[in-house]
Amino acid sequence: MKIKSYTKIVALGTLMMFGASCEVTDLQPIDSLSETTAYETLDRIELAVAGVYDGAQSGFYVGGAVRGYPFGAAHLQQGDCRGEDMVSVAAFYGVTYDGTYDATSPNNGYFWQTTYAMINRANVVIDGIRKAPTSSSITDAAKSSYEAELRLLRAMGHFYLLANFARPYSDNPTAAAGGVPYREQPVGTSTGVSVDEAGKQGRNTVAECYDKILADLDYAETNLPATRSKNAITRATKGAAIALKTRIRLHQNNWAKVIEEANKLVPVSGSLVSPIGNYQLTATPMGPFGSANKSNVESILSIENNDVDNGGVNGAAPSMYAASAAGGRGIIGISPLIWNQPFFPANDFRKSAAMVQQDGATSPGRGAMFTKKYADATSRTDNAPIIRYAEVLLNAAEALARSSSTVSSRAVALLNAVRNRAVPEGPGRYTESSFATSQELVQAILNERRIEFLAEGMRWLDIHRLGNDAVYGPKGIPAKASRTLTFTNLYTNNPATTYTMLAAVPYSSFKFIWPLPVEEISNNPTIKSQQNPGW
Repeated sequence: MKIKSYTKIVALGTLMMFGASCEVTDLQPIDSLSETTAYETLDRIELAVAGVYDGAQSGFYVGGAVRGYPFGAAHLQQGDCRGEDMVSVAAFYGVTYDGTYDATSPNNGYFWQTTYAMINRANVVIDGIRKAPTSSSITDAAKSSYEAELRLLRAMGHFYLLANFARPYSDNPTAAAGGVPYREQPVGTSTGVSVDEAGKQGRNTVAECYDKILADLDYAETNLPATRSKNAITRATKGAAIALKTRIRLHQNNWAKVIEEANKLVPVSGSLVSPIGNYQLTATPMGPFGSANKSNVESILSIENNDVDNGGVNGAAPSMYAASAAGGRGIIGISPLIWNQPFFPANDFRKSAAMVQQDGATSPGRGAMFTKKYADATSRTDNAPIIRYAEVLLNAAEALARSSSTVSSRAVALLNAVRNRAVPEGPGRYTESSFATSQELVQAILNERRIEFLAEGMRWLDIHRLGNDAVYGPKGIPAKASRTLTFTNLYTNNPATTYTMLAAVPYSSFKFIWPLPVEEISNNPTIKSQQNPGW
């Protein structure tokens, strides 16, 4: 069945789909409740909230297939294949990797549609919770906490839409219709907006979208618990709201605000154990992954997958990222381009057999290196990471380094906290004297992000925010290794190694950002006149 538009897929009338239990662990929506009865008890509210997480984890794809859209795994694969540090060794992600997408490309279109569908689920449930009668069990505090979870998911959805379909904040944030439609009202309920009204909403400015994202995250920080006894890393917490704000402020180049938010989680001196949520780095970079994927001290927020609800063989992270020798499909490998960089030393733990595996030259992976971050290629239960404490530390380090005319000792310390757990003592480690200027320190932090967040979908976010940065910007989508190579002999630890490359896409090119999907253009008369230039 062809999906006509966003407004068609989210218009659920007076029905709302819910999860099968009050824990997110049961992700399959199996029942429907009327708008008037859905929020009568705390258990039903739990079901409604679980349904929104389900929408974040297992949105639809062509023919109703589940492929992990938008955040069950799709954001990882799309974010990596848009960048140059992971390589698509198969045609599966060829459109994204090669940049041959257009307004009809399914991966782009379904990312848009499923994200907005999840946002509408959140808005429907927020509306229902607000109208639910307060009682001894459904207290005002409980209602605010549930709303806070949903507003965090709503903010996250809009942020990823901006990162893929709009120019970065640093470009021209107040340009008319430069952002995406920010949807805060439910579609199709008795008190929300009608399908027709929603189908005419145009694009906000980028600045307006960021203001609304931050307002949602501020509300989330105020009303969410610091910790949870169940679903500790797969349900939103106060720390998750703060951590995401460090990311959002980084994308705004607002260094002072990055530091302000990070200081809530990162002690200024002494131990780096967070006073909120007790987050800390694991002993090795593999600590948040593998068998510890479900419970560890570093993961702040992840999207849950389990053995009965995941992205399947065509979408789940372990299926896509694991080597065929490990039971995966060997589709998204580590590019020799990043492997051979001088800032990624040969003795780095992140190059060890504990974290990577090379497929054979005649295997589907054609000799590429593959991550071991997602280990369960059989049942595909690995959670999809959204944000880790390591990112908060590096966000803070970059903001501190950019804010100082001299080399910031605290920025170096935060960088080293992440790097030194992977690099043994010796020339691969940094000291303050390693950097002659603060610019050199900022570059080292940006380099470290490329290594630390391999296979976590983060590279595109950095390419996007830095796209037109005068000093550090890649000035577009960098050149990439051709995905048709045989990779066996390309991992040399020598940056002079050459091989066939795909051409870079300059920042000025219309192809730097995705076109708005044809379904939206065809059905929304306002959006029709607001397509990204060049498309």
